[in-house]
Amino acid sequence: MNSIPLALYIHIPWCVRKCPYCDFNSHESRHIPESDYISALLADLEHDQALAQGRAIQTVFIGGGTPSLFSADSYRHLLQAIHRIVPISGQAEITLEANPGTFEYRKFKGFQDAGINRLSVGVQSFSEHQLQALGRIHNRHEAIQAIATARELGFERLNIDLMHGLPGQTVEAALADLQQAMDLQPSHLSWYQLTIEPNTLFYSKPPTLPDEDDLGDIEDAGKSLLQEAGLQQYETSAYARPGFQCQHNLNYWRFGDYLGIGAGAHGKITDPETGTVLRYQKTRLPQDYLNPDKAFCAKEWSVPAADLPFEFFMNSLRLQEAIPKSLFEERTFLTPDMVNQTIAKACHQGLMTATQHSWQTTALGQRFLNSLLTLFQ
Repeated sequence: MNSIPLALYIHIPWCVRKCPYCDFNSHESRHIPESDYISALLADLEHDQALAQGRAIQTVFIGGGTPSLFSADSYRHLLQAIHRIVPISGQAEITLEANPGTFEYRKFKGFQDAGINRLSVGVQSFSEHQLQALGRIHNRHEAIQAIATARELGFERLNIDLMHGLPGQTVEAALADLQQAMDLQPSHLSWYQLTIEPNTLFYSKPPTLPDEDDLGDIEDAGKSLLQEAGLQQYETSAYARPGFQCQHNLNYWRFGDYLGIGAGAHGKITDPETGTVLRYQKTRLPQDYLNPDKAFCAKEWSVPAADLPFEFFMNSLRLQEAIPKSLFEERTFLTPDMVNQTIAKACHQGLMTATQHSWQTTALGQRFLNSLLTLFQ
């Protein structure tokens, strides 16, 4: 019997406009085959049904792209049909990513009625200048109104996605953005630094970003502001009021299992009987995913035992909480002795602390997380 929690990720690959910083699997389109895609998602899940190993889904995350482009009726049908294939827990957290430019009261009331109980709103900035630079389709007013609408509808679990370190952004401007977000009183904030990724427009035409000193000042002052507002940091770029941490993401960081359906979606499944971890990736292009002559799964592989420590810590070290050694054993089928030498080195460098039963990343380790992770490679 597999006791590892199971989540479900659903990828919606379309958006109105591709942002210049975005390296996600998203595609511009104004003619979305919504009904056909919903049918494909369900056929995909039916194909993967056995991977659930009899477990119920504890969290659902609908990401993109811009999932709020789809109708409430589509999500009502999708979630009801998913429940018939792999049961969804009655207490499941069900998140929908939404763009402020697609907010309508009636539509989002329909999302709520369909069973979606958490919204993640991709604001990114409240500055008109920065929104234009980032290629967003909404303006400041629409962003503020979207959050107000979500609160009016009673979405208690409400996340704002906000970036800092934007092109030409000063420390004062970054903190003003953050203060505006806090004034809207979300229960959760994803606050992360803009990074320039390959295969993006910003990569080929890089903007001028703040220097390292300004980035450090933004991070330090921002964390103080968030703490004063009652949002506690629980992960590298995630802050929440007590009891409102994103359960879906916590499952990722604790190296839990998840099914992935949709174009380009990834999945991870543990098999306790064989002591193996399976990873897979779905066909990336929407037209291929919708082609009945092509397989949904593009590739799958078992993670070599030698790679499991890195994969485990790549996730768990993002968390502020202590990592039980028993969790490492349960999720990797390895003993803590396998990593004692590496962790001793990390502790010596001030990046981690260790007790008899757990490990934990220090504040220094969080700031230099990539350097810490290289120790496990």
